[in-house]
Amino acid sequence: MTAWNLRPIASALWRNRTGAMLVAIQIAIGLAVLVNAVYVVKQRVDKINRPNGMDVENMIVVASAGFAKDFDYEASWREDLAVIRGLPGVKAASLVSNIPLSGGGSSSGYQAEPGEINPETVVEANTFAVDEQGVAALGITLSAGRAFEAHEIIPQREAEGDWETAPQAIVTQALAKALFPKDRDALGKTFYDGLNEPITIVGIIENMHGSWVGWDKVDQVMLFPRIKKAPNAVYLVRTEPGRRDAIMRTIEERLGTSNPGRLLRWVRPLTYFERQSYLNDRNMAIFLVSVTSALLAITALGIFGLATFNVSTRIRQIGTRRAVGARKLDIVRHFLVENWMVTTAGIVAGCGAALGVGYWISVEYELPRLDLYYLVGGVLGIWLIGIFAALQPARRASAISPAVASRTV
Repeated sequence: MTAWNLRPIASALWRNRTGAMLVAIQIAIGLAVLVNAVYVVKQRVDKINRPNGMDVENMIVVASAGFAKDFDYEASWREDLAVIRGLPGVKAASLVSNIPLSGGGSSSGYQAEPGEINPETVVEANTFAVDEQGVAALGITLSAGRAFEAHEIIPQREAEGDWETAPQAIVTQALAKALFPKDRDALGKTFYDGLNEPITIVGIIENMHGSWVGWDKVDQVMLFPRIKKAPNAVYLVRTEPGRRDAIMRTIEERLGTSNPGRLLRWVRPLTYFERQSYLNDRNMAIFLVSVTSALLAITALGIFGLATFNVSTRIRQIGTRRAVGARKLDIVRHFLVENWMVTTAGIVAGCGAALGVGYWISVEYELPRLDLYYLVGGVLGIWLIGIFAALQPARRASAISPAVASRTV
């Protein structure tokens, strides 16, 4: 009887089936968790690393607040921008109504045609009010059209919310496609806000992400040429590569004491807000990797423990096989095949569990269905873990001599 005869191996496993069944169940659970965890982690990593269209690494956000009774908002932001734009290493600086990638912002619905609001045709967009340097300060690329000009910037008004629209707008390609799905070129076209006011597209952005990174329309973004309402000002500053941190310190020094009527609230890199927005995704990925690694380690220990137990309880049989001519390689093969049978039984059950869990995750959390490539990779990974976990006990079994086995009779 050779090690490749599966019947005696299966019979031996059946006589000690409790341990084998428990390990198979552990393998099934490990495979189901491994495949889906890796898939979810891949989704999170892809989400964090997707291009956002902006020069995030070289951008600074400056926030100030006026508090004096005679505070002159326009004079204040004009003075601040003059100082910031005059600093060596600053490429552009703009007033901005909201901070991209921050989790806080404004959105509105728009239609390609005037008339009564139709929920089925309304297109949602994340809106930002900027000045003539807004495009340069964001570091975005225009695929068509132009940036705003200084004479197009609409000054702030006292009425709440009236800065949210303007006669012109710069939109992302994703928003242009959503508004005009049948047109290849949306430059120069007119769309309408909730009050049926016409807005003309003067520029199209290749790609830009808005405020909410978890929103499925995060790339539907619109820039308006308006000044943010007083008394709080937010400046978006873009620097030359490698000079961001030094310029942040200079801005704090220059603006911190330049105007006694307003408070410099903070100066932060845009990467700070990006990290905060993706913190849950990053923590989820780390948690899943940690749990999966621990579970795989426990699974490997279970396979190792079963193989070690089987070796320790079969010293007599191993010695007998060696005495009748079995080679060390035959003994190693026997235990590896035995382990392969247990692992395969767990994998078969684990495939069904993995597909079931994957379907539930896709429905519950609106994620794409589990890619079968991950399942194939998980199966191969579990098989390799099983082989390596059983290899040392199998080699130890092959080292048992017939003489040692005889003394245990």
